[in-house]
Amino acid sequence: MADPLAEVVSLLQPSASFSKLVSGAGRWRVSRTESGRTFYCVILEGASRLTVDGHGALELAAGDFVLTPSAQNFTMTSLDPPPTNIESLPLELRPGVYRIGDRDGAPDLRMLVGYGVFGSSDAALLVSLLPQLIHVCGAARLTMLVRLVDEESRDFRPARDVILSRLLEVLLIEALRSTAGPASPPGLLRGLGDDRLAIALRHIHAQPTRQWTVVQLAKETALSRSAFFDRFRRAVGVAPMEYLLYWRMALAKDLLRRKTVGVAEVAERVGYGSASTFSTAFSRHVGLPPSAYAQQ
Repeated sequence: MADPLAEVVSLLQPSASFSKLVSGAGRWRVSRTESGRTFYCVILEGASRLTVDGHGALELAAGDFVLTPSAQNFTMTSLDPPPTNIESLPLELRPGVYRIGDRDGAPDLRMLVGYGVFGSSDAALLVSLLPQLIHVCGAARLTMLVRLVDEESRDFRPARDVILSRLLEVLLIEALRSTAGPASPPGLLRGLGDDRLAIALRHIHAQPTRQWTVVQLAKETALSRSAFFDRFRRAVGVAPMEYLLYWRMALAKDLLRRKTVGVAEVAERVGYGSASTFSTAFSRHVGLPPSAYAQQ
């Protein structure tokens, strides 16, 4: 059976772009305006406060891990922050090591901070299936993974980029599955946290070429058509056939980017009976014909 979470993360094509060790002391504030990069951090010692647009402030303590798959605006401060109009300028002590707040004296905070990017041109759609903010307490495994990313990013050893890409995939999957369940916001993780809906999601990912209907998927989950449809839409955030379309289009984009097969074969691989039917659906969904998309 397919693993939807692993497939979504793999299609996102994550890579680590920057990692740093930050120490802080005294009162400080750092604000960032991002353009959709993945942001993550783990608190090694001490505590801080994080505010991400659209979410309440989080108090982070040693062992806490935070990840936002597509960061926009966020602010990190000491627990006793300075006035709101004062921003702290991080001081680079040496490559990859920064200090914020008081320059002298022992730090009262140490954290690893990292950024990642997604290579997929369909990242916005795939990220929309994931939580906007993940906070895990006592994250020993995640801390270990962040340390590995940090160490690898500083060493220019053979296959460095491949290792970083795989590490970030593992980091994302570990963080995401740490929050899977009925308490998750609507999206793929909440759907996978529902035993009945997880069956349907795995069938869709395992057999995207099958001509699924809501009735067939409902039968697989032992639910009535209406109960399955409503439960899926509430949990995943989209209707079952809409999710199937999204997944087929994501697979099609990936195949077209690779330029290893023609439009007719792509159509067959994602469940369309003819190239013309696929081209019409793809153009409506993406805004470009498949051939034009492949040439970009």
